[in-house]
Amino acid sequence: MKNVLFIALALLVFSCGDKPEKKKFEYNTPDITPTETKTEPKETTSFESLVDLENKGIGPIKSVELDETLNTEWVKKGETVFNTTCVACHKTDKKFIGPALGDITSKRSPEWIMNMIMNTSEMIKKDPLAKGIYEEYNKAPMVTAPISEDNARALLEYLRSLD
Repeated sequence: MKNVLFIALALLVFSCGDKPEKKKFEYNTPDITPTETKTEPKETTSFESLVDLENKGIGPIKSVELDETLNTEWVKKGETVFNTTCVACHKTDKKFIGPALGDITSKRSPEWIMNMIMNTSEMIKKDPLAKGIYEEYNKAPMVTAPISEDNARALLEYLRSLD
């Protein structure tokens, strides 16, 4: 036991000793005076913020009839689907892995939203808005979860309730 204690103490003393100083390299560089250059800011388009209520997207949904009043049963079902399927990548109030979805129904048609939910990969390939959003989010594709038309409609109703 004394030997172990002695060895531990010896290692502690030796490890605290002087360490050799690392060499520092200095580089001589000529004085460089920056020249003033004017560059015009690039105009960038955020596909996420574009409003296009005419585009119906690409997929099985061709027409959606919306009631003025929300269907509370669908809202609850849509919220459940959102919280189990979408919340890993989307928030309602801020950008996350994917865009914030709280105001999506004021920017996209109901058909586009449902087609994006149900037909993601084809939308990213062929729909200019979906393709642009895909590019904006560093090519992070939306996971294609098997969402039925009923669940997609419930999700739409939930998203409508946020707007």
